[in-house]
Amino acid sequence: MITRREAALRLDISMEMARKHGIAAKISETELAEMNDNPPPWLAQSRANRTGKKAVWVQLRCDVCGFEESVRPKKWWPEFTYLTCDHHSIGDIPLPADGLKRSELDGIGSRFIAIIDA
Repeated sequence: MITRREAALRLDISMEMARKHGIAAKISETELAEMNDNPPPWLAQSRANRTGKKAVWVQLRCDVCGFEESVRPKKWWPEFTYLTCDHHSIGDIPLPADGLKRSELDGIGSRFIAIIDA
């Protein structure tokens, strides 16, 4: 059995859509495979409406330890130079290139800090 969140990830839909269309809190791999292979009308319509401009889910990965997390991207996220877990030291990543100024942005995913060199 897999969770509704994992099903949403695999179907590439939001959690809100999964809840709205009655995907149970736990479903079997067989049920998920059937839904993916023979999508209900709402899922087929969702896939047809995809423009590809905005990802439904993104995979965040710490550049220091490799911890990964799947999250919904936010409009306010800038391009990251590096992404680190909040417990790592800034010294764990390379220094910015000459002439670039470094800034940090908290609140990325559940535990990440974005490093932006501009």
